Amino acid sequence: MEGPDMAAYANTQPVPLTAVDVLGQNLQALTQIVDCQQQMFDHQQEWLWHFKGYLALPKMTKDDDPEAYIEAFERHALMTGLPQDYWASQLGALVVGAAQAAYRAIPREEA
Repeated sequence: MEGPDMAAYANTQPVPLTAVDVLGQNLQALTQIVDCQQQMFDHQQEWLWHFKGYLALPKMTKDDDPEAYIEAFERHALMTGLPQDYWASQLGALVVGAAQAAYRAIPREEA
């Protein structure tokens, strides 16, 4: 593959930028920065939403009844609006003992 013909560019002169051109470029750059910051903010909000239920519910203890704990977790998840897609991963981080063993037995794709 051949390189570009540089002779065509040899006699070109830079086009002077007007203040309007510079302001337009700055506005475009600032718009890109704001869009990027908005995406980062949205990602942080999503992360906080995922862990909202986890942060508010205490971890299960070895003395807790697993069925009662899971029922309390479900009620809490419903009240906080935690999407059901995240219930298993949140619950898995909170349970101990036999409940934790049962969670670990679930394939990752299903947890």
